[in-house]
Amino acid sequence: MAEVSQPIVSVVPDDEGGEKFKKSEHVAFYRRQMQGPNLQHQALLDTMVLTEKGARFELLEPVTQTRLLLSVSPCKNENVRILVDELQPIKARYHVPDVMTEEPKCEQLRVERQTKDSVTLSWSAGRHQVRVWRFPFRVEILCEDEVMVTFNSKGKLWFETLQDPPRPTSQSSALPEDHTSLLWKETFKQFVDIKANGPSSVGVDLCLHGFNHVYGLPEHADSLQLRDTRGGEPYRLYNLDVFAYELHSRLGLYGSVPLLVAHKANKTLGVFWLNASETFVNIHYSPSDHQDDQTPPVKRRRVQPQSDVHWLSESGVIDCLVLLGPSPQQIFAQYAQLTGYQALPPLFALGYHQCRWNYNDEADVKAVDAGFDRHNIPYDVIWLDIEHTDGKRYFTWDPALFPDPTGLQRHLDKKKRKLVVISDPHIKVDPDWSLYREARDGGHFVKDREGKIYQGSCWPGESSYLDFSSPATRAWYSRCFALDKYKGSTSSLFVWNDMNEPSVFNGPEQTMSKDTVHYGGWEHRELHNLYGFYQHMATVDGLITRSGGSERPFVLSRSFFAGSQRLGAIWTGDNVASWEYLKISIPMLLSLSVTGIVFCGADVGGFVQDPEPELLVRWYQAAALQPFFRGHSANVTKRREPWLFGEEVTAAIRTVIQQRYCLLPYWYSLFHQAHTSGLPPIRPLWVEFPREQSTFTVDNQYMIGGALLACPVTESGVQEAKVLLPGTGEIWYDVHSGKVYKGGRTLSLPVTLDTVPVFQRGGSVVCRSVGSGSCTAELQQLPLSVTVALNSQGVADGELYLDDGHSFSYRDRKAFCLRCFNMQSGCLISRPASEEGTFDCDSVIQSVTILGVKSKPSTVVVHVSGTKDTSAAFQYMETCCKLTVSNLKLKVAKDWEIKIGQM
Repeated sequence: MAEVSQPIVSVVPDDEGGEKFKKSEHVAFYRRQMQGPNLQHQALLDTMVLTEKGARFELLEPVTQTRLLLSVSPCKNENVRILVDELQPIKARYHVPDVMTEEPKCEQLRVERQTKDSVTLSWSAGRHQVRVWRFPFRVEILCEDEVMVTFNSKGKLWFETLQDPPRPTSQSSALPEDHTSLLWKETFKQFVDIKANGPSSVGVDLCLHGFNHVYGLPEHADSLQLRDTRGGEPYRLYNLDVFAYELHSRLGLYGSVPLLVAHKANKTLGVFWLNASETFVNIHYSPSDHQDDQTPPVKRRRVQPQSDVHWLSESGVIDCLVLLGPSPQQIFAQYAQLTGYQALPPLFALGYHQCRWNYNDEADVKAVDAGFDRHNIPYDVIWLDIEHTDGKRYFTWDPALFPDPTGLQRHLDKKKRKLVVISDPHIKVDPDWSLYREARDGGHFVKDREGKIYQGSCWPGESSYLDFSSPATRAWYSRCFALDKYKGSTSSLFVWNDMNEPSVFNGPEQTMSKDTVHYGGWEHRELHNLYGFYQHMATVDGLITRSGGSERPFVLSRSFFAGSQRLGAIWTGDNVASWEYLKISIPMLLSLSVTGIVFCGADVGGFVQDPEPELLVRWYQAAALQPFFRGHSANVTKRREPWLFGEEVTAAIRTVIQQRYCLLPYWYSLFHQAHTSGLPPIRPLWVEFPREQSTFTVDNQYMIGGALLACPVTESGVQEAKVLLPGTGEIWYDVHSGKVYKGGRTLSLPVTLDTVPVFQRGGSVVCRSVGSGSCTAELQQLPLSVTVALNSQGVADGELYLDDGHSFSYRDRKAFCLRCFNMQSGCLISRPASEEGTFDCDSVIQSVTILGVKSKPSTVVVHVSGTKDTSAAFQYMETCCKLTVSNLKLKVAKDWEIKIGQM
């Protein structure tokens, strides 16, 4: 949550008037690169050396005589890394650490062709090539002799070399007020930023040939497909605490992933810009068919579509990885191999979370907990915001309001429920507090440019900020979560990292000054976008250490970077209770999902303002079909537990939360898939239908896995929803009515307040729980139902993943069960999907429903491995071609088959 002010405005004015947050025109390095001279670099081809890591060349800019070092490295997991650094820097430049899980393994290059103007290199079987051009310098990446990507296509390569500070002209230590000094000092409002190394920005453009749809670059409250930035602001990647953020905006929000994904019908590419400093991205689309609409069709010249992407960063090096795909699934896998796979969450984390700033005291928490049971609404976790602490000192409890935190956690734990508490990165300046003294004396705080401990204002008042970029500080912080250190904590307590952009109420743009100094002497400007990622990492390490490495952690973070997926969950921050914010939550979560941050959600109902009952119901319906599912609200809003709006609203919310719990076996299987293959649980339609142009811009509906299509209602008073059902050869089944629809059409579906348009795709199998229980621990004891949706060939398949739901035994002891269901020729077979995995589970399948059975069967025979065949009772509904086989007790872990005999 940000500092709340009323009335709510999109951009909070500061004390001096004007906007709190910068636009690109306020940023000196952006102005320099956009307005500066067009420098023409040349590649000195005779400096080429082939190494075990690829090829290296020297680059020369003749006017400034700047020499740069270019490395081109094809990597074994189908990406090409292009690295540009100074040839002989006066000191090392910042290379982003800890984001990539390991250094990519490189392929050996060989020369295919060489002329005085270019050299063409290939590797492995030679399907891909890179071509380095001498002048003007550029690098082309080719696939089967077709250029896919050109690096420095428009000659925008920009690389400001590090310098020693200019000498003062007088006895004072101030910099001289001339053009040079302005490069070393930047002012915004009352804030002065002194650059220790002078101007050090970098930038380059890439042309993506044949593409005119690009996605990614979260976090922005904008459409899924990135917009052309001509005539407007560039996309900004700079983590900021933006309260009630403006919609349809390209200004930076809480987190950043500098990954762009380009898609066309026969290919998907990725561009990963590994830089943690402030970054801007400009996107220019070129037309696909014609120059303009005024040209007569006969005279129109077909123009190859292309997307030009210009990256500009304040500091660091150019470290650019082009992911070669060619399918969306391969892009996700290639990116996960670089930055890590989604952490497999404990099962409870996929249940419903109830949060508020703030639940008042222990009695309030127990009353809300009891309210869920009284109204028969399942939930798993209740959350405490900053007021639970003793004077905003994290790792403490307010002695009057929460005198027995251990007892409160035991009370919840008896019902198999959890408690989450907040832990922000700022530490109250209080020499009487032992934790503050430990951090101060251990050297764990960020310093200002003079070398003193940096102080800024946040919730506790005057605060200092932990330097999570330091491994020693992270280790110290992790130890703070030990049960004997964190008094009042138990093993059922989990954590929420907020305000970790970091938020500094009296800082420039409400964040930390860029000239503060971190571990290793690095300025904050170099690693700003990593700050929250590092706190998230330290918290996760703390919870893993607390359990001796046996239990999966759960940590929610507001700020994030590339790689945050391997740590836990994120949410979209301080949204507003309005239909517009409900609608924008879908493209925001899809943008996160295609860039690896797949365990994501938005505050149900909106964090600020009070939702009308219809909006609240529609928001619960949408959020129940999204990965992270949490209701949250600010202290200035009215209470909004699900039972406070009358029985009709309570019943509607109860239904969707129960449906969420019934679907958790499917969600959990999708998270296993994300954890092992990088596939996001929620996907834009184009991921599943890559050749269908009609899906490329759709961002109001999406796929949940490969089997379910969701189209939440996000407008008031709607009586009819329009749903695109992709795939001309596909069959879709309405999951509520069982009605069958052909794909390749837009369906007009009548809706009421109870309607949530969800369709199962023909050819898929979805497992649900029979009933929802009161929490996920109860859910695990319930039997399963299997829904088989046949495609036009009468075929379907799907997977189910099970483990204990909380430990690392699935990883360390292979204690899991992964089953594959396959139906063809009237026979449904269940087999192990993996040779690995032994999990002693008693789960049984109670019923099987098969959609798309054209005529009533004569018999249904069940065969379980090692037993005799038995006839099964079944019901057949001719109106919707639905066959239900019930009263089964098929053990999930056993092999079995069901044969349908036709008359």
